[in-house]
Amino acid sequence: MNLTRRRIQFGYRFLLAGCFAIFAVSICSVASAADPLPSWNDGPAKKAILEFVTTVTDKSSKDYVEPAERIATFDNDGTLWVEYPMYTQVLFSFDRVKELAPQHPEWKTEQPFKALLAGDMKTVGASGMKGLMEIILATHSGMTAAEFEQDATHWLASTRQPRFKRLYPECIYQPQLELLAYLRANGFKTFIVSGGGIQFMRPMTEKAYGIPRSQVIGSSVVSEFQIKEGKPVLVRMPKIDFINDKAGKPVGIYEHIGRRPILAFGNSDSDMQMIEYTTGGEGRRLGLFVHHTDADREYAYDRKSHVGTLDKALDQADANGWIIVDMKKDWKSVFPVK
Repeated sequence: MNLTRRRIQFGYRFLLAGCFAIFAVSICSVASAADPLPSWNDGPAKKAILEFVTTVTDKSSKDYVEPAERIATFDNDGTLWVEYPMYTQVLFSFDRVKELAPQHPEWKTEQPFKALLAGDMKTVGASGMKGLMEIILATHSGMTAAEFEQDATHWLASTRQPRFKRLYPECIYQPQLELLAYLRANGFKTFIVSGGGIQFMRPMTEKAYGIPRSQVIGSSVVSEFQIKEGKPVLVRMPKIDFINDKAGKPVGIYEHIGRRPILAFGNSDSDMQMIEYTTGGEGRRLGLFVHHTDADREYAYDRKSHVGTLDKALDQADANGWIIVDMKKDWKSVFPVK
């Protein structure tokens, strides 16, 4: 009898322990599922984002924003994916020069092409913006829009970032992917507003970020309608159409979206005008900058950087109520797990 009672008591305790363990796991799972930004550390930046979204989507709030007005714009280079030590599209242009060199014997003597083919990056750098624009125009024109997209798509699908050994579309930021998904789940429409080429970005944005081609705004070259071999095509010309950078970003937003964003996210002084335009509107607004402070997991750069310079925005952030997102402090992880 005593033995039977002890067995019953042991079984009962075992059952209770099992139920408690299941309950504890369930609680942890629910808590995890309830956090829409699990790759963000708890802190002022995450708090500001969550409070902003909660407020503008609460119909009882004085700061409620109708879904049609919930526009969020994101820079791409350095905000959604790696831009250091050189912008991805510039690296694509450099590779294109090497690929196209047999068709351009004049490049053997013309700068900055001669230096680039010789691996003399100091001379290429000394050519400045003028030299860089010559390279970009030479490698981004003279073909149809479809041919250019095919070339860009192939390069993005086959070229790895040297340090991280990942394809460039895999060098995207996990915390930002979560933020984009969180915003869309709360009725926001998310846009890319970048100084990068619109046709260079479009082949990868939907798969990488969930942002469709029609919601990508970028710089562009002039395109011309032509009939080639009996077929109507668009041919890319060696002439800049629009630079979607700095003061050009609010213009691009106005012309492509037609609504002022209520949230804008950048990472450099080149994004200041977009964020000023966003936060200068009526009602509740949010402007954010990624500050690259993590040399171990990504890169650390700001005021003196040759790309993604973050200087004036750092100085003016507090006065303007902009949120500086410290990559090292605010992000638990940087890249998606492969």
